[in-house]
Amino acid sequence: MIRATEVVAEAGAAEDSVTLDYDGRYRRRIALRSDKGCEFLLDLAQTTDLRDGQGLRLEDGRIIGVRAADEDLMIARAHDPHHLVRTAWHVGNRHLPCAIEADRLVLRWDHVIAEMLEGLGCVVERTRGPFVPEGGAYGMGRTHSHAH
Repeated sequence: MIRATEVVAEAGAAEDSVTLDYDGRYRRRIALRSDKGCEFLLDLAQTTDLRDGQGLRLEDGRIIGVRAADEDLMIARAHDPHHLVRTAWHVGNRHLPCAIEADRLVLRWDHVIAEMLEGLGCVVERTRGPFVPEGGAYGMGRTHSHAH
């Protein structure tokens, strides 16, 4: 099986892609099938947060683009900027991945968290789309297994 051992910053004119959800984009080693059926082994030196738009270089030089899959999400809208900041604090206190936009927070759908957000006074809307949350506070990547 051909291997992908390098992540490139941009997929550019990749002829193929692999579409992965948020959890599927945090990988080191796994057998994958591209959107056009190419089977390959992702074989990176360390676990990597693959970002939408990056590419995976195969041993033969071809690039497979990384695409963020549509997922069940929720949008939380606050009354004003101060309310949004307070809500973001509560989300962060629960160590939840979250995309922070100027007027809303985007999280993966969870009925318990939706109820919490509504209890905090937010309007919560269920939707679907690619989930691309903020990266870790100490550089690129996710914040799993960090020390307090």
